[in-house]
Amino acid sequence: MNDQIKKRMVNAEFKLLDKNRQPLRNQPVTVEQTNHQFLFGTANFDLVPLANNEHTGSQLELSQTIADKTLALCNAITLPFYWGMFEPVQGQTNTARIRKTAQWCKERGIKLKGHPLCWHTICADWLLTMSNEDILKTQLARVHRDVSEFRDLIDMWDVINEAVIMPIFDKYDNGITRICKELGRINLIRKVFEAARSENPTATLLINDFETSPAYDILIEGCLEAGIKFDVIGIQSHMHQGWWGLEKTHEILERFGRFNIPLHFTETTLISGELMPPEIVDLNDYQVTDWPTRPDLEERQVCEVVQHYETLFANPLVQSITWWDIYDGCWLNAPSGLLRKDGSSKPAYDELLKRVKGEWWLPATQFSTDDQGKLRFKGFPGTYEVTLNGQKTVVTLSAGQEKADLQL
Repeated sequence: MNDQIKKRMVNAEFKLLDKNRQPLRNQPVTVEQTNHQFLFGTANFDLVPLANNEHTGSQLELSQTIADKTLALCNAITLPFYWGMFEPVQGQTNTARIRKTAQWCKERGIKLKGHPLCWHTICADWLLTMSNEDILKTQLARVHRDVSEFRDLIDMWDVINEAVIMPIFDKYDNGITRICKELGRINLIRKVFEAARSENPTATLLINDFETSPAYDILIEGCLEAGIKFDVIGIQSHMHQGWWGLEKTHEILERFGRFNIPLHFTETTLISGELMPPEIVDLNDYQVTDWPTRPDLEERQVCEVVQHYETLFANPLVQSITWWDIYDGCWLNAPSGLLRKDGSSKPAYDELLKRVKGEWWLPATQFSTDDQGKLRFKGFPGTYEVTLNGQKTVVTLSAGQEKADLQL
């Protein structure tokens, strides 16, 4: 474990007290980590039909295998709110299915994010019959509705996605590009963030983009100067044309780190097949039906995945890394999963699991309180189960909150 990653660890000190609030001196104590505060996430949209009991037979078996491996590695999941799919006909939403999926995830201790509330792609076609004024009203009503309806389940949202190219997007007409052209990026960003914040003031709200050039941080700077508050800056890192490498990764971390706002790497991919040609500008333009994973290239993928995760995890501003998607073929038919299409684990999955639930994890470990009843241990921020004489309690360990009294 490198020194920068070790700096994420916290020295915990808890004073254990009995029911009469007397110190429990020189007692054996077992401490076991139960979750990370850091979000190791993924997109696994196949959870929607699984949670809604829509799979049968071999498909059910495969989906359950993928779900089990997802839960073993990940503590955060992104759920789909693409407007054109979520509400293909105005007023007819996919709320019930997504709510059932969110409940399924919450029961399993998963942190959820909705993606996205405002985006020009996979947009609702029925907006095109409206005036710009009505499109804006409908977009803001959509933000209010969905943030409100999922407030008890989802408290993290990609509020606006890929705003850098939003007003100049010209592949096809859509309602969101129309209003972004009229309002400008910053005014539209302000309006959708205000709508989301008003419905859930304690939610974690992200701006998110694939653009990592100065155009994105200039937009962020303009928004901040205009008084717009982001809880998190979302950075996509789709590397179908090859791993960024350490130099580019550190340059991006430094450039976006200057805002001193938490960073989430929201969509991360590294492929285990032939690389996409470098001349492709829009990854969506590369349409192939046969793009297989290869054993030799899975070895390349695992080396790059480990370096990428270790580099990001070592940066104190990075609070989340989301893999996109957990298994092959889900996005652009790419071999970009940590699992193969048959649900079997690639080396990249196995090596990440060794870190997330191994090297960066405290298994059940025996400690002892001192003669003042104090329990001391070192661990990564997260939740821990403390057991003494059969009595269990769960504690949260985070920087700045590493000392407390515990009554058992």
